[in-house]
Amino acid sequence: MSKVTIKQVAPFVLLSAIALGALTIQSKPDTNDPSTYSAADITWILVSSALVFLMTPGLAFFYGGMVDRKNVISTMMKSLVAAGVVSVLWIVVGFSLCFGDSIGGFIGNPTTFMFFKNVMTGAPHLQDGAPLTIPLGLFAVFQLMFAIITPGLVVGAVAERIRFTAYVLFVALFGLLVYAPLAHWSWHPNGFLAKMGVFDFAGGTVVHISAGCAALAGALVLKRRHTHIEHREIPPANVPYVLIGTGLLWFGWFGFNAGSALSAGPLAVSAFFTTNTAAGAAGLSWMFFDVVRGKKPSALGFCIGAVVGLVAITPAAGFVAVPQSIFIGVVAAIISNVAVYFKQKSTLDDALDVFPCHGIGGMVGMLMTGIFASKNVNPAGPEGGLAFFLIQLKAMLIVVAYSFVVSYAIFKFIGLILPLRVTAEEELEGLDATQHNEEYAGKNLTATLAAS
Repeated sequence: MSKVTIKQVAPFVLLSAIALGALTIQSKPDTNDPSTYSAADITWILVSSALVFLMTPGLAFFYGGMVDRKNVISTMMKSLVAAGVVSVLWIVVGFSLCFGDSIGGFIGNPTTFMFFKNVMTGAPHLQDGAPLTIPLGLFAVFQLMFAIITPGLVVGAVAERIRFTAYVLFVALFGLLVYAPLAHWSWHPNGFLAKMGVFDFAGGTVVHISAGCAALAGALVLKRRHTHIEHREIPPANVPYVLIGTGLLWFGWFGFNAGSALSAGPLAVSAFFTTNTAAGAAGLSWMFFDVVRGKKPSALGFCIGAVVGLVAITPAAGFVAVPQSIFIGVVAAIISNVAVYFKQKSTLDDALDVFPCHGIGGMVGMLMTGIFASKNVNPAGPEGGLAFFLIQLKAMLIVVAYSFVVSYAIFKFIGLILPLRVTAEEELEGLDATQHNEEYAGKNLTATLAAS
């Protein structure tokens, strides 16, 4: 048996300390009047929370199908492990940092809901916010699902070369230092971006721009894979996985966007429809644009385009009308497609094009919201025009700068205390074997078929 080091023991000790600390927390009695809740809204947000969680295994299939066969399990595992890390951190301090009593509009007070104190029995509203028709605990669960999938998006950029332990630490630090501040700025009633007049319906800035910029930072810090340096084309491990993942993401995105209405009403219906329309239009746009460029229509192209459309409509879903969602999907897919083309001509090794698709897709969506938002769709929302467009543009630049700089610093910091990247030998052998001592069955099946 190999000698166990302090670094190996530390995660278990920390989790054990958190578990013991949780035993000391006492909540006040529940004095809420159940008649203030809407049974329909509760039902819809419960379903939406489950739908958003389904996006995490969907993302695992989506990414896992596109990498080399010897890295399928490693890539899928990194998407799923975020559910464990973020779920625990959310209870301890994450929800407080996002939605606790605001400290200057920049971050929530970590003690407001520490260890979920009084969340399940708390009044159904946030500080200075309008009353909710759902329990505060349900709102916290719904928001948790967004926090889980966001760091999982970064996996695609650093796939096939980041150590598993380093990635787990990244998930924790990203959730506390990047995601939590952005969620507070944008979605807390007293957040400074919200006070500035910025609108992000379901996470264009908080989720996709932040993850896209973190992906860019990670790709730059980790540098290029050997296959990328050698310009070797590695075929996707399993295109049907990508199709399954796309279907799960598309399905879950209805909860992601329509659920962000926080009620079972006309606004949820509108967001549901704009989500589906943008995804379909973007999938076709990407595929047809590939044909114009001399390629054949591909399953990968349609799937990637559909996801870009889902990304782009996310900040706008509850503010724009259904016809405009077609335009948003088509334009976002073309812009991301072109961005991928130029990225491939560069030395940037963003393995699965997270920045061109999620980062730039989120930016396009934020700006399109500034143009097409209509009070006819959402009377409580903004009206598109030059003034609102400039507000969205300013917010976008702030979020891009903050997400990239802090994420870059996180990766650099991790590199100082842990090996960040696998060795050349481990990269050649594959992360499934070297990081997890497991093997993707499809590899053996392919070899068997080839031999026969």
